Parts: sequence; structure tokens; C-alpha cells
Amino acid sequence: MPDPYISIAQADTGMQARLADVLELRAADPQQRAMLNAYLSELQLPGEASALDVGCGTGAVSRVLAEMPGVREVVGIDPAPVFIEKARELGKGFSRLSFQTADGLAVPFPDASFDLVVFHTTLCHIPDPDQALREAYRVLRAGGWLAVFDGDYTTTTVSTDTFDPLQRAVDAMVANFVQNPWLLRRLGKSLRSIGFTVTSLRSHGYTQTTDPQYMLTIIDRGADVLAKAGSIGAEQAAALKNEARRRVKEEEFFGHISFISLIARKPTS
Repeated sequence: MPDPYISIAQADTGMQARLADVLELRAADPQQRAMLNAYLSELQLPGEASALDVGCGTGAVSRVLAEMPGVREVVGIDPAPVFIEKARELGKGFSRLSFQTADGLAVPFPDASFDLVVFHTTLCHIPDPDQALREAYRVLRAGGWLAVFDGDYTTTTVSTDTFDPLQRAVDAMVANFVQNPWLLRRLGKSLRSIGFTVTSLRSHGYTQTTDPQYMLTIIDRGADVLAKAGSIGAEQAAALKNEARRRVKEEEFFGHISFISLIARKPTS
């Protein structure tokens, strides 16, 4: 099963709505918001800064950027019209915020247009991340900032034992929803080869136990992938989902992902 984020415009309406809900659910998570605020606090933007949010999805991060002091303009782009439509709906009332359908591999803006380019849980879904980063470099002004935040998805786990059956669902989700789970571990070298100066590389731990709404979506999506592939039956998929919720009820659930933020700059000369 290919990464559905790549072909979201062609996905059925049920999948589109499901992924849009996941994006907003994750964005509302206090831990996720704290990680976002942590890496954004490292930026030293000029006054009246303009920002580009690549792969903006439903616009959750774009809305945060639009409320940052000193930010004059935020543009969110995404190749999926369904996400852009939702982003515009949720972004009503933000005068400095706009959205348009566009691909991060061919950004429709002139050279040196922005002071900040953000890839928030986006780069892992792009088939050619180096090309997307080259586009980011092109549209950044001299001294402009790049912020990349994504999961180190090989660390995704819900296991509480050696042969935990729920981990199979998690592994299936990562294998089918992420282009390259090793991407962040190799990103520094890619950025330096393009011309960026890396200023920060940080790890952010994310753990859910008592109210694991986002981690449950990972298990559910993974179980559905396994069932669709014929690896398990529908009853087994339902059993995995039910087991996850039993653990929550019995206070036995554990889920963890390490996220990584990387901040870089385009040289001033």
C-alpha cells in the first residue's frame, strides 16, 4: 500500500476525512504543541517576516505561525485540494494567512521570497526530499531559516513485551504511511550538501499512556493495512483495535515516538 498522503487527492472521501481528522487531532495534543513551540522558539526571524508552510495539511501549523510576533505573512501549500479546502475553512479570521494547492517539489514562488520555510511532519511523505529542500533553499532569502520537524519513525512502539501483537499493527502503519523512516538520521548531511548551515538538531520524546488518542489512530490504521493486504482477517484487525482500547481502560497502554527537530539557515552571502 503506497503512502496515502501522496495520493490523497485520489483517495476516497472516507480516507480523506480520516487523515484530516488525524492531523487536527495530533495538532491539538498538548505534547505535540509543546514540541512545536520548542523548536519555533529557536528561530530569530526579522521583523515583518514571511513564512512558507510546505505540506501544510489542514493548516494547523500555519495557524500557529500566523500568530507569532513579527510574522507578517504565512502561506501554506499542499498538493491535496481536500486539505487546502479544510485549511481555508479552519483559517478563516487569520488575515495574514493564505493557502494554495501546490507541490513542495516545485514551489510556485520566485527566488528569495520567504524568511522561513517549515516542514512539519511533511518531509517523510515526500518521495524526493532533497528536491523539496533545494526548493526551500531557492525560495529563502539570504539568512533565511529552515525548520524541519518529523518523527524518527523507527522508534515508534506500543510494545510492552517481546512479541506484542499490537506492534505488528504499528510496524505496518509506519511501513505504509512513511516514505523513509530513516530520513531524519541522514538529513544533516543532505542539508549541508545543498548549502544550508545546520544550527540545531534536537530530539523530542513523545509518550502517550492514559489518553492515547493519536497512538490509537496509528494502531487502527496499521490494523486496517494488514487486513486490506490479507495478512490478517477483519476479525483479527478488530481484535487488535479492541486490545489497544482494553489496555487504555486497564491503564496498561504505552506508546512512544521520538521526534526530531532540525533548524538550519541559508548563508547571508
